[in-house]
Amino acid sequence: MNLPNSLTVTRIFLVPLLVVVLLTKFEGRQILGVPNEIVGAVIFALASLTDWADGYLARRRKQITPLGQMIDPLADKLLILAALISLVQMDLAPAWMVAVILGREFAVTALRSLAYARGIAVPASPLGKVKMVAQVVAILALILAHGRMRQFHLDRVGQAALWVVMVTALTSAADYFRRFSVVISPRVTDFNVARDQRSADRKAG
Repeated sequence: MNLPNSLTVTRIFLVPLLVVVLLTKFEGRQILGVPNEIVGAVIFALASLTDWADGYLARRRKQITPLGQMIDPLADKLLILAALISLVQMDLAPAWMVAVILGREFAVTALRSLAYARGIAVPASPLGKVKMVAQVVAILALILAHGRMRQFHLDRVGQAALWVVMVTALTSAADYFRRFSVVISPRVTDFNVARDQRSADRKAG
């Protein structure tokens, strides 16, 4: 396994660790003397950094592999979804907003899988990078707002970033569906033409 894929796998293994740190009620809300929200924020930041690093190294080293292309988006979604669900459990994020974001992720994943099965490439939306940055900012701010850094009003920063995530998520989802319908429509038309031609041939015969 090459280095980029190893970083991706590391990100997957950090997901359950992040959930344990965020949701377990440690004595004094500390882990080895460090507030657990700080530990959680560090784990999430490290995992997010591997997301950038594995893509950068894969391109730089020309080590883009089918395995990497499959597990990288999976690792991204596991990390973000686990963090958001944990924040809902901690009463730091509105459940309805997280439900909308999760629904968008499942819908787009299903759409891209369907397109891939038909041999159609649906490139990532340009809004995807904006959404990813906003997600990282929102999650980090809300995690840190849970503890002793509450006086810095990081909860407001996190809520604002979460709104950015939701707006960009819905906008990019609409863009995915629009591009998918544009790409798939010629194939549907060709199928209908072929079907009509076969029907005409049967009648002529």
